[in-house]
Amino acid sequence: MEFRHGQRLVYPRDGLYLYGPVGDTKELPTIRYGVIGTPDGVRRFKGWAKTMEGFIDIPAPGPRSRAVEPQHVPFPGFAEAFHAAWPVEPPCVIDNLDPDEIERTLRIANRHEAVRGTVDMFVSRLVAENNRLESAPQFWFVVIPEKVYELGRPKSTVRRNDRVAGAVTISQRRARALQSQPTLFGDDEREAQVYQYATHFRRQLKARLLKERIVTQIVRETTLAPGDFRRESGMPIRRVEDPATIAWKLGTGAYYKAGGKPWQLADVRPGVCYVGLVYKRSELTSDRRHACCAAQMFLSDGEGVVFRGALGPWFQTDTKQFHLDRDAAHNLIKMVVGEYARLHDGPPTELFIHAKSAFTDDEWGGFSSACGEKTNLVGVQICDAHDDLKLYRPGEYPVIRGTALQIGERHALLWTSGYVPRLDTYMGPETPNPVSVRVLRGDCALTTVLSDVLGLTKINFNSCLHNDRLPVTIRFANAVGDVLVSAPMDGEPKLPFKFYI
Repeated sequence: MEFRHGQRLVYPRDGLYLYGPVGDTKELPTIRYGVIGTPDGVRRFKGWAKTMEGFIDIPAPGPRSRAVEPQHVPFPGFAEAFHAAWPVEPPCVIDNLDPDEIERTLRIANRHEAVRGTVDMFVSRLVAENNRLESAPQFWFVVIPEKVYELGRPKSTVRRNDRVAGAVTISQRRARALQSQPTLFGDDEREAQVYQYATHFRRQLKARLLKERIVTQIVRETTLAPGDFRRESGMPIRRVEDPATIAWKLGTGAYYKAGGKPWQLADVRPGVCYVGLVYKRSELTSDRRHACCAAQMFLSDGEGVVFRGALGPWFQTDTKQFHLDRDAAHNLIKMVVGEYARLHDGPPTELFIHAKSAFTDDEWGGFSSACGEKTNLVGVQICDAHDDLKLYRPGEYPVIRGTALQIGERHALLWTSGYVPRLDTYMGPETPNPVSVRVLRGDCALTTVLSDVLGLTKINFNSCLHNDRLPVTIRFANAVGDVLVSAPMDGEPKLPFKFYI
């Protein structure tokens, strides 16, 4: 990866610690963020924000730890790492959300109503404050009480004795039936709209803020002040990472969401563009085939844009795969190529489409027709290969990250996780599994495709890890899709990737 002054290192914490972020740091002299939460949540955030100003040392070795663990790097302070000022006192604060009201709303028996009502409290205040301010924050920290995490997820349940009656009386089954058999006056349809909102707090919040162009970083109170939350035995209710690691992760995410670029891949070919296909089905639809499609476009510098395509019967019940028709495929890639041309004054030289499934002839014809003759279009299938092969090597650690086993001229198994010499360890719980990389359409050298996939595992700007297991084009596909179907959405938003993560 490349950092400031063109310096190159393999570990982002090393590069930021020694050189700082890539690019012109004068473009982002200070971070302007807001914070929203309960009074206790904002108080805990301010305490944590104060620590981000200074040096945070690595944790002392534990009884089972090695004397030196190279993956741990001290956090030098936000200004020292990112060359941008970090306001200790948040410039914008909303600190009067009522924790009792949040908990009461979360205990409503109907989970769709409960989560939507909870999200309402945050969305209404964020939108009102953003519209009121002449200079709105670049992004907002959303500090959530632990109850929101516990009860604001799809499989969370409220004990029967703790449930509160809500206003919604219609069932989800009835709401689904109304899709094909609407009533005359529409009263039931209006009540059924609650089921168009996901029962996942984070996804719904992100989805509802897209049209308002509000970027958020959600953080739990227990992450900021784990010592404040203990069991009767005195042990923390939640095990969290050490303060330096938390600072690196949240600090990198904050810098990226404020508009900065922490690092970029070195030696990337000019004119290359990567697209990850995203599919997601809504719970409310009565047609199993009906799905939302989107494309994640990533440029050579790691910046991403999400394009929402057409809704349609993309899920094939026989093959359990998603495929577009020719027109939808053409329109989706046409949007991508158009945006790339707007940013670079011309079409991409190479366009790689990454997907978990294969490509039909009709689908590929649509993709191809949207690209001009100057663009080399390549279709790559990337999927997990957990059970395909286990590879072992002599010694204390498993296979080295970056190892590839070629199966054919256009197919290989790639170990994107494994032993990393810089970390002198393998950051995983079991023998690493490969991913299957197969060039299905178009022409490109397999080694080039594998190198690209390996590089795309290192541009997750929402964290500060050595690498992810999957490339960013596939890694966030489910997360982006979940946001797109978590609330009613008008039009086809074209927004930077930071709005979704």
